[in-house]
Amino acid sequence: MTGTSASLRVGLIGYGLAGSVFHAPLIAATEGLTLDTVVTSNPERQAQARAEHGDGLRFVASPDELWEHAGELDLIVIASPNKTHVPLAKAALEAGLPVVVDKPVAGTAAEARELAALADERGLLLSVFQNRRWDNDFLTLQSLLKDGELGDVWRFESRFERWRPQPKGGWRESGNPEEIGGLLYDLGSHVVDQALVLFGPAVSVYAESDVRRAGAEADDDTFIAITHANGVRSHLYVSATTAQLGPRFRVLGSQAGYVKYGLDPQEAALRDGRRPVAGEPWGVECESMWGRVGSGESPATGGGRPQPTVDGDYPAYYAAVAAALRDGAPNPVPATQAADALDVLEAARRSADQKVTVTL
Repeated sequence: MTGTSASLRVGLIGYGLAGSVFHAPLIAATEGLTLDTVVTSNPERQAQARAEHGDGLRFVASPDELWEHAGELDLIVIASPNKTHVPLAKAALEAGLPVVVDKPVAGTAAEARELAALADERGLLLSVFQNRRWDNDFLTLQSLLKDGELGDVWRFESRFERWRPQPKGGWRESGNPEEIGGLLYDLGSHVVDQALVLFGPAVSVYAESDVRRAGAEADDDTFIAITHANGVRSHLYVSATTAQLGPRFRVLGSQAGYVKYGLDPQEAALRDGRRPVAGEPWGVECESMWGRVGSGESPATGGGRPQPTVDGDYPAYYAAVAAALRDGAPNPVPATQAADALDVLEAARRSADQKVTVTL
């Protein structure tokens, strides 16, 4: 596909939350990509997709029907339930198609590495949708670290907390291990990936994982502590049971710290039906939500200076995928990197179950 000029045709498997809110809008907003076919047998979702992306959109009821049209597509995006990621990615690669898989790419690191090996063997792209590498706070922190403004980082605290006292049900909250549900593999996939990107490989993992809410089946309140090879300690919190939300990031270094509250606005914008448009502002945060950089005082009492938040940029992910397919540019999130995060998630599960610290 390197060097082609025609728009790359995308087949999207699944039009639930991930497919309709994240993938379809971002694909449609990416120059050089065209949302061609959606796999869903649900008439309401078909009508929704057609209303949002035009009457020219094609539909098939199953992935097997999609493979029959493999020659008419240039990329498969898998936004279906977690338990389907591995078999669908394998089938797409065996059909000769590059693949983007929503996180988590697999239930185990071994499965992720097997998929990566298959993609390498076939000479095909296999990329994992870790969109929160393009969150505004994460991009801001990367900039601060690059400029050395915090000195040597000693501790990284990251929280993805919500207050949802009543379980919503569905496969994401299922206690069946085959569903790969629970917050450890859901939000944990994000916070662990971010920690590894920022501070490098993990050497040990300790975790606490609980099911707090009445009627809940899967973990809804989980803490992960990572010791990185460079000595940084990451403390990561994912929870649906947090009545008072903590800072999204609290990063402590030898010269200063960075504290940031609030979530990146892109998900809320996409859920509200707003769409990124080239040349127009996107992922912009109001000044009142900026984090603060300083030392010796609490940001809650005005300590430190406001740190302008870099604009969030989810569209950059699919732009990078298009460049990788068209021009041979780097894969934005290789499956091998996702496998490294799964090593940590598996260690966290083992640590929580056995009440031990796991060495990697």
